[in-house]
Amino acid sequence: MDGSHGAPLTLDREGPAQSWAFTPPPIGKLHGQQLEKRRRRSRIVGGPSKRVFDFVLAAGAVVALSPVLVGIWCLVRIDSPGPGLFRQRRGGFQGRPFYIYKFRTMRASDDRNLVQARKEDDRTTKLGRFLRRYSIDELPQLLNVLLGDMSIVGPRPHALAHDKQFVTIDRRYAGRHHARPGITGLAQVSGSRGLTDTHEKIIERINHDLDYVSNWSWMMDIKIITRTAMVVLSDRSAF
Repeated sequence: MDGSHGAPLTLDREGPAQSWAFTPPPIGKLHGQQLEKRRRRSRIVGGPSKRVFDFVLAAGAVVALSPVLVGIWCLVRIDSPGPGLFRQRRGGFQGRPFYIYKFRTMRASDDRNLVQARKEDDRTTKLGRFLRRYSIDELPQLLNVLLGDMSIVGPRPHALAHDKQFVTIDRRYAGRHHARPGITGLAQVSGSRGLTDTHEKIIERINHDLDYVSNWSWMMDIKIITRTAMVVLSDRSAF
């Protein structure tokens, strides 16, 4: 180390021989600003209060809907061979991967190629089309909320392969990882819902997600939750 990092060095006299002793500056002076910037970047949108809200709401919903959730799980198992739940690795807070849970809406397959679901996708079961149309397949994500991987409201998580692809289209994409991913989000209630098969659709969704991260408030979350109910009942773009 040659002390060339731009921080002032202190030289202390020791006794009549005027020997010099090196006294390094406090670590805070050297790295205080960098550490503070890292702390700000690591703060999660909404903080502890949002996490408490998510946990209470998700726990109450799981208890209230447990008979429905078990019933749907049984129907999925009966409708087609395979597990009742589908799980997939997605990018979460700060890009950390987690397994997202959904009711399975497609036929079980050994095909490892990751292809987004499309309209009239022949992989989708009859029951799966109904579950997707009313977003019922998303309900198991309440478990993800309880586990702390997701929030009720936040940017929708994408598959890891899509995370890598989208960040090459718009470098701002990584900014959405300052919030826990949500079951619903600003993009989904603003018309940016469904397949992201063009650069324009991807950038539109990124803009909504970054708007949420930058301007989060409790009022925004309440409005998004309210608008989500209206979208689920009126919008048929899900497939």
